[in-house]
Formats: sequence, structure tokens, C-alpha cells
Amino acid sequence: MAQAKRAKAKEKDLISKLADAGEEAMARLVELPGGHRMVEAVHVLRDRLDELQAKLRSLDPLERRVAELEKRLAALEKKVKPPARKTTAKTG
Repeated sequence: MAQAKRAKAKEKDLISKLADAGEEAMARLVELPGGHRMVEAVHVLRDRLDELQAKLRSLDPLERRVAELEKRLAALEKKVKPPARKTTAKTG
């Protein structure tokens, strides 16, 4: 149990270190010429990706509904087969 706590503490430390390194890198990028624009562009890109992800998640229920409707339609088509027509020769 003590090992698990130490492992979690190490993991949190690692995540904290990575977060700090990321923040430092962003601060350095902003200081570069044109860096502020790049950071803004990355933020806009992140927002657009979030929107796209939300839209894609909303398609899953629709795909399931379409698949269900296709199965129901196939079942109905199997049940209702039109009777074969008999052709008769006409004499004039």
C-alpha cells in the first residue's frame, strides 16, 4: 500500500513537472518575435478542435439511429414481397 502511494506521488510530481515545463515553454514562445501570434493561433486551433470533437460526438447517436432504421427497413422489405404477376397473352 505504501508503494502505491509513492507511485501516485511520483506520478503527480511528474505531471506537475510536465505542466511547469509547458508553462515555461509557452512563456518563452510569447517572448519571441511573432510568438504571441503563434500562441494565439494555437489557442484558436484548440478551440476549433474542441468544437469539431463535440460535433463528431453528436454524430454517434445519429449513426446508431440510421443503422437501426436500416435494419427495420430490411426486415419490412423481407416481410412484404410483392406477388409475382402472371402475364396472359392477349389475342386481338
